[in-house]
Amino acid sequence: MKPTLANVKLNNGLPYQARKRFGQNFLHDQNIVDKIVEQIKPKNNQHLVEIGPGQGALTKPLASSGAKLDCIELDRDLAKYLDKEFSEAERVSVVQQDVLRFDLSTLTDTEKSLRIIGNLPYNISTPVIFHLLKSHRLICDMIFMLQLEVVQRLVATPGGKNYGRLGLMVQYFCEVQHLFNVPSSAFTPKPKVVSAIVRLKPHSDFPLEAKDPECLQTVIRTAFNQRRKTLKNSLRTIISKKVLNELPIDAGLRPEKLSLADYVLISDAISK
Repeated sequence: MKPTLANVKLNNGLPYQARKRFGQNFLHDQNIVDKIVEQIKPKNNQHLVEIGPGQGALTKPLASSGAKLDCIELDRDLAKYLDKEFSEAERVSVVQQDVLRFDLSTLTDTEKSLRIIGNLPYNISTPVIFHLLKSHRLICDMIFMLQLEVVQRLVATPGGKNYGRLGLMVQYFCEVQHLFNVPSSAFTPKPKVVSAIVRLKPHSDFPLEAKDPECLQTVIRTAFNQRRKTLKNSLRTIISKKVLNELPIDAGLRPEKLSLADYVLISDAISK
């Protein structure tokens, strides 16, 4: 998202200036908050992790559910505010840290035990998602507010203009569901883009499983770095023409025409 600086008020009445470098857009529409919470359906036996809680619009209803809630906030001022605001909530903790440096395994070692929630700034949404996917075995699901364009990339299918590396890799690890859109009027400051809520649910049993997921990512990244070229040309630095031609794939197609299953075949051929 691309916010502009604007003075907003914290719940305690103190002035707070939204910081452009953090990509801050504070959700203030209670109807939208209620819709998000309805999708999350937090329960007191769950372990929630909120990324970028901001002024706490979602934090309050999540905390009131009785669930264990860990909040990760980069902004020191907001982290101090939230720490004070929830000081009497025994099951709520606030960590002032960059989520890209945060290790989810410090919270738990139980598989599928974490539910991740967050309003992710556009400029870091992709790195955050890829960072969290490194710990996919610990995650039950993730519900994010993202720019609509990013959500469209996450759910894209072969042949579409939004189809690419982000969607392919997230779909490899997760079931993806576009829940609903959020107008810019729901935020302060008001961004210039429409947002959307998406649910990412890591697979328990992978429908497709590559021998080496890192190799799969390399194949997909290499192909889409030159997406106007045919597959035989874009991948020639990582797979021989002979090996590629032995696969049941048309090497004359462009990268956006191939399915995830096709990319897994190519990756596995290299990983032998």
